[in-house]
Amino acid sequence: MRLFCLKTLREFWETHPDVRQPLQSWYEDAKHAVWQSPLDVKTVYRNASIVANNRVVFNIKGNDYRLIAAVNYPFGIAYIRFIGKHSEYDRVDATRI
Repeated sequence: MRLFCLKTLREFWETHPDVRQPLQSWYEDAKHAVWQSPLDVKTVYRNASIVANNRVVFNIKGNDYRLIAAVNYPFGIAYIRFIGKHSEYDRVDATRI
């Protein structure tokens, strides 16, 4: 996958150092992934939630944090739309962010 997010992830883990390693691991996994459908995502990330508008919600660091990615499967691109604590995630609409 082509990922448009490294700067966003870096900025987030600079202010939340406890999530640096899990975000780096997610980034490396996603960078080498070939997701052609939501089923491909679920094969690797069983706890990921597939929601409307090609959004995928990933649990990060034991579900302490959530990451929402908009995935363009035909072009192999993922965009980070949200990264935050679980409590912050509860205040956003994953399908519209």
